[in-house]
Amino acid sequence: MRVAVVHNRDKSGVINVLGPQNRERYNPETVERVAAALEKGGHTVEVFDGNMHLIEQLRSFMPKVIAGERPGMVFNMAYGIQGVSRYTHLPAMLEMLGVPYVGSNPMAHGLALDKVIAKIVFKNAELPTPGFWNFATQDDQFEDLRFPVIVKPKMEAVSYGISVVDNDADLRDAVAKIIEKFQQHVLVEEFIPGREFAVGLLGNRDPELLPIVEIDLGGDPDAIQTASHKLRKPREKICPADLATDKADELRALAKRAFTSLELYDFARVDVRMDGEGNFYLLEINSMASLGSTGTYVHAAQTAGYSYDELVNRILDVAAVRYFGPDYGAESVTEIAKAKKAPSFSARVRAYLRTQAPMLETILRRMVDMRTPVGEVERVNGFGEWLTAQLRHLGFSVRDFPQIEVGNIVYFRNHPGEYDDDVLLLGHLDSYTPLGGFVSYREEGNRLLGTGIAEGKGGVAVALGALRALRFARVLRSIKCGLLFTTDDTLSGAHGRSIVQEVAGAARHVIGLKAADAEGGFIVSRSGRATYRLETVYRRTGPEVPHDAVLSNLYKRVTALHALSDPEGGTRVGVRRIDFDAPFGRLPEKAEAVITVRFNRPEEAERIDAKIREVAKLRSTRGVRLQVFGRVRRPPMAVSDGNRQLAEHVLTGAKRLHLQVSGEHRWHSSDICFVPESVPRVDGLGPVGGNERTDDEYVLRSSLVERAALLALVIRRCAIEGGE
Repeated sequence: MRVAVVHNRDKSGVINVLGPQNRERYNPETVERVAAALEKGGHTVEVFDGNMHLIEQLRSFMPKVIAGERPGMVFNMAYGIQGVSRYTHLPAMLEMLGVPYVGSNPMAHGLALDKVIAKIVFKNAELPTPGFWNFATQDDQFEDLRFPVIVKPKMEAVSYGISVVDNDADLRDAVAKIIEKFQQHVLVEEFIPGREFAVGLLGNRDPELLPIVEIDLGGDPDAIQTASHKLRKPREKICPADLATDKADELRALAKRAFTSLELYDFARVDVRMDGEGNFYLLEINSMASLGSTGTYVHAAQTAGYSYDELVNRILDVAAVRYFGPDYGAESVTEIAKAKKAPSFSARVRAYLRTQAPMLETILRRMVDMRTPVGEVERVNGFGEWLTAQLRHLGFSVRDFPQIEVGNIVYFRNHPGEYDDDVLLLGHLDSYTPLGGFVSYREEGNRLLGTGIAEGKGGVAVALGALRALRFARVLRSIKCGLLFTTDDTLSGAHGRSIVQEVAGAARHVIGLKAADAEGGFIVSRSGRATYRLETVYRRTGPEVPHDAVLSNLYKRVTALHALSDPEGGTRVGVRRIDFDAPFGRLPEKAEAVITVRFNRPEEAERIDAKIREVAKLRSTRGVRLQVFGRVRRPPMAVSDGNRQLAEHVLTGAKRLHLQVSGEHRWHSSDICFVPESVPRVDGLGPVGGNERTDDEYVLRSSLVERAALLALVIRRCAIEGGE
């Protein structure tokens, strides 16, 4: 299952800073521990910040159930950023999106977080709870107020702002300070001297009750737990608590009734005090019980026999059963976690890359901002030198193929053989600059943008990530891997054709690093490309011709050629540009058009070529001459048995990573078209992206990790096949 772990890391992902700011957030180490536990349980995990960009990120990461994919889930660790009822914000968003999630719904979180409302519910359910008063101002008066009392913000957790007072003056002062600091009403509650307990619940309908935890107050019945105790120096815990059997049963029953009264889901923790006469008083329920390693909930679960990994997966399981029904239990991964099996290769690779996501983004930013426009040899070669340094750290050596006009082509390998690669990765170093000029790297939520980021640089980042993951898994040395980066991909491979044919022709498999489309597919076939230039010139060899003869002759032929398009038959003819030159105040005496032909079969290219030359010979106005220049630039990349077998490796890897992908045809050609037909080849194993060669070229941030993991799995599979 695909699981998004969502927490709150910072406050930058909001439009404005308004209202009370949340002080409660998970330690990043705890978030990572939860994510790692889920990965050990066989899930594909990504960690997201619960801010304004989350919707776009989940839209990319989560399976589309409407399209028939298996549902994913959110493991909710987000306490919220700001405002009241912060626990409710993420669940409300997820319900709107239709994304299943772990934990209670917005209503239940709102009831539990508002301590005054929760106590009203408890009283209506005839559950014992201390007397209480709600202070809106420090001047509020209550005739039945009894000291000592405990004073706390009514909508905070972790015992923030808590204190015990025994006189009116101190009470008013404490209330005033809380209102000023937390901007909310104050719960004043009758203080119960005695012992303090916590009861964890796990499940729904008839939830499992974890062993009762007693907070060690050092024998002082007037002691309490403060925020400092919970966050910095936790009090000792006694588990199972030393209670008589009948009192333990009574406390468990009280906890279960409290859980049910607020209609909570999946897991929670109930806090209770017991006075000197053995009477229990329900204090509050934490609907998002902390999964921190020093917390009472985790302590109780470990006493019950759960390892941390088992607990996390069990929480996910009970939520999944709630959403998907009891049949989900047959696929429960809690038992997988309990079995303590070594993580699978795919799980290890995915887990490593998830932790390396910031590194991949940093690398991508660096590459985009290096700027490598087509034809700027010095910049392109500088990028090649930077890439050489990156790959040398991974055990690769380099060979340069000097290309005077466009920059060096570079080939890397991690083995002593000459081009004898199990897998050859194919990409390019230069980038087409859009009409608006170079666009620097920038981030917009889940989108990373910049010139060349989808067409080339994103694929390089994915390749580096995949190779690092293979080294981490200690298999890279056993794989004969090569990388070939050309520098004239945007010029139809005019300079690199023979090099691609030579290097790729000796490889067992070739994988292209171009970006995948927005649906995340990969490319099993590409069209070939032919380019023609039609030039119309007035020679002034006879009588004056009609003033529009040059343009009209060119337009007629361009229109005739455009009509040759037959997408269903595998051919597209398009006008790339039309230029003309005219003296000031006169119509042009020279004009030209560039025609691009995309074709899926060589015979179609021959047919179109003959038609173009036939059209060029059509009778024209006397004195106007039409010439045709051009040829086939790239052959098509046709579907072959080898391509199909390699595509199966991609599909198998995607299934292991819970990715929904499919093979597709791409009408645009690339250098992979030069790879001999006898070599299995697929393309589009770069990140998911789009809008190539425009000002809005982008890749999806979340796809960097996913596609690097997929590429690593495919590389390894190809190497295993090559050794058989």
